[in-house]
Amino acid sequence: MTDAELVLLARQGQPDAFDQLVTRHQAAAYRAALAALRSPQDAEEATQDAFVRAWTRLDRFRGDASFRTWLLAIVWNCALTRRRSVVRWWRRHTELEDASAVAAERGGSSAADQELRRHVQASIDRLSPKLRDALLLAQSGEYDYAAIGEMLKIPLGTVKWRVSEARRKVRADLAALGYVRE
Repeated sequence: MTDAELVLLARQGQPDAFDQLVTRHQAAAYRAALAALRSPQDAEEATQDAFVRAWTRLDRFRGDASFRTWLLAIVWNCALTRRRSVVRWWRRHTELEDASAVAAERGGSSAADQELRRHVQASIDRLSPKLRDALLLAQSGEYDYAAIGEMLKIPLGTVKWRVSEARRKVRADLAALGYVRE
């Protein structure tokens, strides 16, 4: 069944149809929330909130965009709302030592690789939220620029510029540290 058919059935009161939509789009929704929040626990909660919101607002889905695009916009908004909370922001950032310990547990990472990862993460953290959001969504490999534009509610050209500018800034930071040539 197509998403449109499942939406129609869900609107007619068949919750199993919405369950199928959830199953179909759960991974993409989680990855979008994770790109915004960078905390698996917060991403799971934002994704769950988004699915509840989508279910309660299913009658507002006009079909102008695909169900997936509509859902991902809801996920993104839920994630941004969660991210705005100062308490959650502090919980989301772990100490560098903790990050190094996690990387070491995964094995095979040299100290130089871990240091490079810390520098990349710090550089991304210094980006403005607008640049960081576009970059993280693009780097996830899950969404094309058009989908990112729909999620962020910005034109395609703006998405391209933000991703390009974010990459340029991260590259400049790494070049200043001697990791790459500009």
